[in-house]
Amino acid sequence: MIDGRYFEIGIFQPKRSHNVGTLWRSALQLGAGAVFTIGRRYSFQSSDTFSTAKNIPLKHFLTFKDFLVNRPDPAGIPLIAVEMGGIPLREFRHPARAIYLLGSEDNGLPAFVLEKCEQLVSLEATGKASYNLAVAGSILMYHRCFLT
Repeated sequence: MIDGRYFEIGIFQPKRSHNVGTLWRSALQLGAGAVFTIGRRYSFQSSDTFSTAKNIPLKHFLTFKDFLVNRPDPAGIPLIAVEMGGIPLREFRHPARAIYLLGSEDNGLPAFVLEKCEQLVSLEATGKASYNLAVAGSILMYHRCFLT
């Protein structure tokens, strides 16, 4: 927690576990309180350093329902989807406390998940390809920490 601000970042049904490891390492560097996955277990990756696992928890939820039941302070910390079609990141004002949720690399976030999110934010790009999942999460966290 930096200056009373708190956030977590997670991935819904990640396809590639190396993206989880890279996001986890970035989350450590950028001040996240925790990283989580929904719908898939995660294995240790070479991108994980010893200090990452010691300093920031990686939580696993089997289902989205399990996540909703166990998420921190559901009334006080908004769930923010990171998906195409939302508020452009350059215009987005991060709340002091937040939980960010990214979709899987190939499927994004399904409608039933988006319905439970309080806000939707999108990362702009000049090209037609989408960002790598870990890169998208790292850009979002960097923006939160240093550009707002």
